[in-house]
Amino acid sequence: MSFQFLKYDVATGVATITLNRPEVYNALNDEITFELQDAFKSAAKDQSVRVVVLTGEGKAFCSGQDLKASSSQPKRSFLDSLHKRYNPLILSMRNLAKPIVCKLNGVAAGAGCSLALACDIIVASEEATLIEVFINIGLVPDSGSSFFLPRLTGMARAFELCSMGNRVKAREAFELGLVNKVVKPEELNAVVKNYTDYFAQAPTRAIGLIKKMLNKSATSTLEEMLEYEAYCQEIAGSTFDHKEGVTAFLEKRKPAFKGQ
Repeated sequence: MSFQFLKYDVATGVATITLNRPEVYNALNDEITFELQDAFKSAAKDQSVRVVVLTGEGKAFCSGQDLKASSSQPKRSFLDSLHKRYNPLILSMRNLAKPIVCKLNGVAAGAGCSLALACDIIVASEEATLIEVFINIGLVPDSGSSFFLPRLTGMARAFELCSMGNRVKAREAFELGLVNKVVKPEELNAVVKNYTDYFAQAPTRAIGLIKKMLNKSATSTLEEMLEYEAYCQEIAGSTFDHKEGVTAFLEKRKPAFKGQ
């Protein structure tokens, strides 16, 4: 696919989506948010894609909403912007039945922080920071941050991060449970590749079901999850990859999963 503000590449089962506005630290204007929606739709439809990497070009991951662009529209509706631009994007990421690895190469602020938290795994450079910067301009968190943060850090710390706009450096983010790994900048590509190498050869349909189950668990009772587990297990049990996994186990060899 061809985009104006994104780079989109697919190779060996991995779709890499790169925010490509480095001159403004990959700030989000209208066009790039719609392009991101299209990119994730493409990754969902492409059967050759088994894992997605989301990252930013240059020094930053994403500095959030492009305030210069939005200030040129003084009558702009926040409600409409979220309904049309950000909310569909976050939902498409969480509903994508494939893992998303965030390669957090630099600052992730505001909606950029929400984008990172919407991913399934975050590998952060030591130079990366997460900032719920909304409060600094008199706004509240959006794009899912109010959902993700308390589930990752607990209510008290989530309130502090949102109401004070604290800069959370990568090491502290790891300690808070916000990111999976923190690595030296020069190691970032290699560690992300370790994840994508695994997911590109993994049983993709089972992983997609796991993602749905964990999403549902956030607002479900134990009884509801037991029933949903049974439903998902029935689906997983009918896949090629389940049959291949059992056959490989019995034949004492490594399974050759096809993501089917």
